[in-house]
Amino acid sequence: MSSSNMPSSWSDPRYVSTVVGVLATGVLVFYAALTQSGLVVEEVVFVLLSVTLPATIAYEVARRWS
Repeated sequence: MSSSNMPSSWSDPRYVSTVVGVLATGVLVFYAALTQSGLVVEEVVFVLLSVTLPATIAYEVARRWS
């Protein structure tokens, strides 16, 4: 039998950071669908930070909570 790499609990830091990252990406896609402008450097940096920052913070909070 092969071992599973799936998180065993909803409080697993990898699971929490993945969920937060997916939600942040969904919010950004929704926002991008509402706007009519093209991408500039500031928007690309904003997108990268707005996905990675919440995911990283959620990972650290979940890691310290458990």
